[in-house]
Amino acid sequence: MNKKTLVIGASNNPDRFSYKAVRKLKASGYEAIPIGIREGEIEGIKIHLGYPEIKDVHTITIYINPSIQPVYYDYILKLKPIRVIFNPGTENEELKQLCKQNEIEVVEYCTLIMLSSDEY
Repeated sequence: MNKKTLVIGASNNPDRFSYKAVRKLKASGYEAIPIGIREGEIEGIKIHLGYPEIKDVHTITIYINPSIQPVYYDYILKLKPIRVIFNPGTENEELKQLCKQNEIEVVEYCTLIMLSSDEY
């Protein structure tokens, strides 16, 4: 099963973990859809701005500070992903509760470690 994954907080800066996650998802055979606040691309994958309409999202992995996350709440819930991954430093109790209320699995872990250890 292709776990189509949105990467919220994507950056075209190779030093950022969101950049590394998009590369690792692609290398692992997953469809990665980066969403960021600046135009750019990661290994030929266009970084989307705003709230693009995307169908059949399996996972959303978050790489933005909890203080910025509220603008994405409605978007995340509308996409109806199977799970949301909160990477280290992005944990947010309010969004976790919203996910659980909408039957979305909540994972607090590192996407890169999950991909490296076949836990994805």
